[in-house]
Amino acid sequence: MTELTLYGRGGQGGVTLAKLIATAYFLRGRYVQAFGVYAAERSGAPLQAYVRIDDEEITNHNQITQPDGVIVLDRTLISPRILAGLKSNGWIVLNSPDPPDAFADMFAGRVVATVPATAIAVENGLGTRTVPIINTTLLGAVGRVMGLEPPDIEAALAQVKFGGANVIAARRAFEEVRIEWLSERPAKSATRASAAAGRARVASMFDDDVGAMPQIRTGAWATRQPQRRTLTPPCNHACPAGNDVQAFVAAMGRGSYDEALHILLDTSPFPGVCGRVCPAPCMDACNRAQFDEAVNVRELERYAADRGRRPNAAQPHRDERIAVIGGGPAGLSAAYHLARLGYPVTLFDAGDEPGGVMRTGIPAYRLPREVLDAEIEHVVRHGVDVKPGRKIRREELLVLTHEFAAVFVATGLQECRTLNLGRLSHDIVMEGIDFLDRIRRDPHDATLAAGKRVVVIGGGNTAVDAARSALRGGARSVRIVYRRTRAEMPAIREEIDEALEEGISLDELVMPLRLFRDDAGAMLTCTRMRLGEPDASGRPQPIPDISEGAQFDIRCDRVILALGQTSDLSILPEGSEIHEAGKLLGLTGAPVFAGGDFATNDGTVSAAIGSGRKAAWHIHRTLTGEDLFTPEPPLATPEAITMHVFSHVPRTRGLMLPPEDRRRSFEEVRLGLLDEPCRHPAAIEAQRCFSCGVCNACDRCRVWCPEGILTRDGDGYRFDYEYCKGCGICATACPRGVIFMEEL
Repeated sequence: MTELTLYGRGGQGGVTLAKLIATAYFLRGRYVQAFGVYAAERSGAPLQAYVRIDDEEITNHNQITQPDGVIVLDRTLISPRILAGLKSNGWIVLNSPDPPDAFADMFAGRVVATVPATAIAVENGLGTRTVPIINTTLLGAVGRVMGLEPPDIEAALAQVKFGGANVIAARRAFEEVRIEWLSERPAKSATRASAAAGRARVASMFDDDVGAMPQIRTGAWATRQPQRRTLTPPCNHACPAGNDVQAFVAAMGRGSYDEALHILLDTSPFPGVCGRVCPAPCMDACNRAQFDEAVNVRELERYAADRGRRPNAAQPHRDERIAVIGGGPAGLSAAYHLARLGYPVTLFDAGDEPGGVMRTGIPAYRLPREVLDAEIEHVVRHGVDVKPGRKIRREELLVLTHEFAAVFVATGLQECRTLNLGRLSHDIVMEGIDFLDRIRRDPHDATLAAGKRVVVIGGGNTAVDAARSALRGGARSVRIVYRRTRAEMPAIREEIDEALEEGISLDELVMPLRLFRDDAGAMLTCTRMRLGEPDASGRPQPIPDISEGAQFDIRCDRVILALGQTSDLSILPEGSEIHEAGKLLGLTGAPVFAGGDFATNDGTVSAAIGSGRKAAWHIHRTLTGEDLFTPEPPLATPEAITMHVFSHVPRTRGLMLPPEDRRRSFEEVRLGLLDEPCRHPAAIEAQRCFSCGVCNACDRCRVWCPEGILTRDGDGYRFDYEYCKGCGICATACPRGVIFMEEL
């Protein structure tokens, strides 16, 4: 990208010059941007204008602070100040009749071009002698410096219907501009510099330091001062995996997809998984939802995972070996983070392949196997030694505590909650997790659902996944019965919507009682429910309806129970002693940690990933004393965001297979955000982010500061408190709650 800054005064045509430069490149097929920043709106008042030129769509709309070139329209503005932020190889175009070497002391080491634009404009009748209009003249000089040809310049002028004298002046400037690289000059001695500084005289508007700060340091008048802070974005606070959502979305907005992926991988090894199956509490917490629609974080995470390049894997370098029991999201996350910290990790998993519920409990139409396999492979590349087919029991745990420096137990939710439906249960009833695993292994198994009337009992993700999988497995009909209403279902809302679109029925406020058989087959007797006061879960408690006619029968051939799971605690040690059937097996030799659903029962992949990372950090702190946990700053609430400064922009949604194409197929339903020629929907969606509580260098504070005491300092800003009066305009102008006023 090429960026230019123009310095001029009102009436000289500086902003028009910026637009003309942009037009010349636009006509050559480039992306361009041109805009001005004014002070007082009067003739002769200082102004700045900016130009951006790039081969790709330009999404940055801030003022330019590090230009590639500087153009000065008015000789009174020629001073060392125009060098602020100019890149080391940047060039300067001056409206001056003097040759470039006349500015050797001021711009040593720079490429300087000079052109008598004022004289050329006056001679061609452009403006008046007192207010000459020099923009079209300078276009010729700038075009020569930037490598444009005369036809490019004339095409830009023709585009805005500038002909005649404008074309003649531009041609002459193109021919007469003098360009010279000014060699470095030795700095003036300290004695001469101090002597020059000591000569007091009345300042002139033509001095190089015109506009310098006054002698009176007005900061002494202030009763308060602006300060900067970083707040916690609500999306970061809500993310169970602990992702820096704001930072990765900001990188996406810049089109830096590799950087976005690296930010995600700092906290989670499964961005591709979470970008598909996470319930996205970050989107529920998004402040933008109170303005129009939440940022589509889940689709952005998926896009980064699918298109970003993963960094090289770190390898173990520490002596302490760690054992991880359980190859689900928590165990794999812990192994990943421990390996990144340099620990050799051995992971024991009871299954044939690691992945846990991600592999056995989430259907391929939501999570394709190749996505899961690729992300597990990235974990393994960090030196993690996976031992499949190893179910660890208490006596083996005891051995591991003497072989490893620490043991992490994350065996997930092994025990299914059940429901006694009578003697027919063993013929017709299946557990939802078992059903999903069997249909995963053989989607064409005719004994599971093909041609059957399937009833799924439950309201969570397993219930919805089982219902949709049964439909894809050839079921004649599928219905979900749930004892509360749809509003209380813990399943992901979009998954419920998609199930209904596919033709699955939902019976709300229905509780199954028993199974029986008649001449036509099996029947499930149910009773209607009503909602009472909230129970321990915070949801309304379902109460049986005792009115006449509350019970009814549903014809069925297959009943799938999806009532949730609990932890199998039989592996856990009792304190520092491990017992089996009352018999002491021995004392643990190393600390045993527990995490994931096994310890928390949160029930989501993202929560298990976050639990695994925290467990890894706890283990590291236990072994080394180093604490990787950092306190969280205050939350950026909606009250901290000045929403009216933003524009309403609808959310960008990913593509999906239509319902008729997905009813009998396990192909992935959600296709994600797809790029189009000259349009990158992921970057566009990411740019909707408010960046709550985190400065993104929007420059509003600097633009609105009436005293000019707020300046760029590297990637941040600096207040000159010697002159800041504490007016608070910068804090009011900050739309993200970063600047606040502190009483003195």
